[in-house]
Amino acid sequence: MNTDKILAEAIAKDYAPKENSKIVALKKLDNKAKMPATVFAYTFGIISALVLGTGMSLAMQVIGSGTAGMVVGIIVGIVGLVGCGVNYPIYKKKLEKGKAKYAYEIVQLAREIADK
Repeated sequence: MNTDKILAEAIAKDYAPKENSKIVALKKLDNKAKMPATVFAYTFGIISALVLGTGMSLAMQVIGSGTAGMVVGIIVGIVGLVGCGVNYPIYKKKLEKGKAKYAYEIVQLAREIADK
């Protein structure tokens, strides 16, 4: 085996014009169906965790002081906990909705690839 030839072909393949294959289109559709749910889950999860952390800091009087600050901190912390708790069910619903939206196209393209 000529390793130089194999290496040269691999490098040339990187620079050759890409074909729009059906596998690439299928992956793009799959990503298009899942991406909105993923972005929402990360964003909502980060915000909920920050709210929870703020509530904990208020409740432990790291920021703020007095009984009122502690009560507000507990309430804010509970809001953050609820946000963290509902994040996954909301993600699942959004993912199902995205998959349902693109299901026909994905299944049709997958069948075309499988029949090849």
